[in-house]
Amino acid sequence: MERNFTGLVIRATGSWYEVRVGDETVRCRIRGKLRLKGVRSTNPVVVGDVVRCEAAEGDDEACVIAEILPRRNYVIRRASNLSKESHIIAANVDQALLLVTLAEPVTATEFVDRFLVTCEAYKVPVVIVLSKCDIQSPEALEAFRAIYEQAGYRILEVAAAEGRGLEPVRELLAGRTTLIAGNSGVGKSTLVQAIDPTLDIRIGEISDSHHKGRHTTTFSTMYPLSDGGWIIDTPGIKGFGLIDIDDAELWHYFPEMMRVAPGCRFYNCTHTHEPGCAVIDAVERGEIPYERYESYLKIRSEDDKYRR
Repeated sequence: MERNFTGLVIRATGSWYEVRVGDETVRCRIRGKLRLKGVRSTNPVVVGDVVRCEAAEGDDEACVIAEILPRRNYVIRRASNLSKESHIIAANVDQALLLVTLAEPVTATEFVDRFLVTCEAYKVPVVIVLSKCDIQSPEALEAFRAIYEQAGYRILEVAAAEGRGLEPVRELLAGRTTLIAGNSGVGKSTLVQAIDPTLDIRIGEISDSHHKGRHTTTFSTMYPLSDGGWIIDTPGIKGFGLIDIDDAELWHYFPEMMRVAPGCRFYNCTHTHEPGCAVIDAVERGEIPYERYESYLKIRSEDDKYRR
């Protein structure tokens, strides 16, 4: 191994990082000053980062991450409620798969919409995967599809434990770097293992007492797929607070609102109360589902407290 080399971060534990260099994986620590650059992130180096590493002085086996090369995109959320820090989930991804369950456990639509807004803001294409379709209500599945297909999102249905619906997902993943995200218990690890059984990914169960998922993935990890491409498996995400998105630009990340907003009477319309608002008119006509518009209003209202 050369003293200076560039590699891909495939696992991040917070103190150690696994960096892929060719066919070899090297364990690295982060250089201290990287933590102190004024980045408001809880994790300056993330899975998917391309990094420049150096062998540490006086230790032939230890390496340090000295520089993070520019990212082409990333998926980010607020680190915690009322926190001004961010948590970057992954960087340099070609797409994201958002796994959603409408029962056992229930994925809140607010969580879905916040994740979609973030991906729109950071230019990460998203496909929604309705997971565990063998135990979901057909009526609920149809209602969900109606809302999000109207917004412009592709939706796939899978029952990974039964092997149903896997082929379209497999085709989507081939040759791409894909972030797989969702609440705990929605079947992320089950899906990944069904797609590529050679991968060693832990699978958990739903808690009987709370009907919520248990965390099976402790750290974000990047896995090479046997058919080409990479999957980034992430710990289950409970909440998804937005960060660095202003009220005035929030509607830009609702594709169905973007399509009709040019028809608004006022160029700086907030789509909340103005006369001649094309978005409100579209909601009243049923061209924009009320559920999505309600989410927009709720995000505007709730996130105000983070900006004070």
